[in-house]
Amino acid sequence: MNIVVLCGGISTERDVSITSGTMVAKALRERGHKVVLLDSFFGCTEAYEKPEDLFAREIRQETIPVGEKEPDIEKIKALRNQDNESSLGNNVLEICRAADITFFALHGDEGENGKLQAAFDVAGIKYTGSGYLGSALAMNKSLSKKLFECSGILTPAGITVYAGEAPYADVGFPCVVKPCSGGSSVGTSIVKSREEYDSALELSFKYERAVIVEQYIKGRELTVGVMDGKAMPVIEIIPKEGFYNYKNKYQAGLTTELCPAPISDEITDRVQRLSEKVNSVLMIDAYCRVDYLMNDKGEIFCLEANTLPGMTPTSLIPQMAQAQGKSFGELCDEIIIVSMKKYR
Repeated sequence: MNIVVLCGGISTERDVSITSGTMVAKALRERGHKVVLLDSFFGCTEAYEKPEDLFAREIRQETIPVGEKEPDIEKIKALRNQDNESSLGNNVLEICRAADITFFALHGDEGENGKLQAAFDVAGIKYTGSGYLGSALAMNKSLSKKLFECSGILTPAGITVYAGEAPYADVGFPCVVKPCSGGSSVGTSIVKSREEYDSALELSFKYERAVIVEQYIKGRELTVGVMDGKAMPVIEIIPKEGFYNYKNKYQAGLTTELCPAPISDEITDRVQRLSEKVNSVLMIDAYCRVDYLMNDKGEIFCLEANTLPGMTPTSLIPQMAQAQGKSFGELCDEIIIVSMKKYR
């Protein structure tokens, strides 16, 4: 197949996305596909007669290691020398239209909020992952929490606070403050006092005008992938220090991931069935990853669903696939196969 792997972009998860895209492109090439690895923000400036010619050239994106902090997006924007106000760089849609499918290796609000999916639908371009509706519902934590509550899915109690409105939300301490549509725990704080709360709000509002304030659940962190409606193995996530923030997610050796999770068969089955329900309630296509906290009473709180989970060396979906006996390349091919079902 001719495949565009779309990565980069201008979300706070840009570096993570480039790492995911680089790994996916390499794996797909090793499996015999012709692949163009393309940064969605910078696009393609190489000359070509027709976009199909590019698949023989194997355009490659420079690999960027994921740092301890998210990238400075304003500096990234300043590097693009294009007469183009769009978040998509030159020739992106044209090149993606020439592919058999575009593999979305984008992460964060820009790639997962449904806008790009809707644009590709209008343009008639096939892509991996969920459609625009499931992407939008999952990315907006305020909406997804309401759907969880309506569907009987336990989730931490919380409210949405907007910039410019009364800043104080009486949910008690400790609590969690995080951007409504962020990813990779960027802008997220665990708050223990009013002073910390004010600082946490200020941090989250740097990224978004809508912020979720929710009860803090102390417990074990679990995550489950769902592929084509069926749950994958459960992973337990144990950061060596602090919580599962941006640094602990992407710096090797800072977090222990146990797959399969050392939990009972009963809890495993319960979390897997719950993940399949979350996938259905949020109308997610193809695949996703669902995150939980389980307290000492055995109550399982759903935090969120990720419609384009990471594909980096420390990412979780590849570990789940490995536990099922699948290589990284086989996982990439499976994502393409299940994604194509949207178009049948």
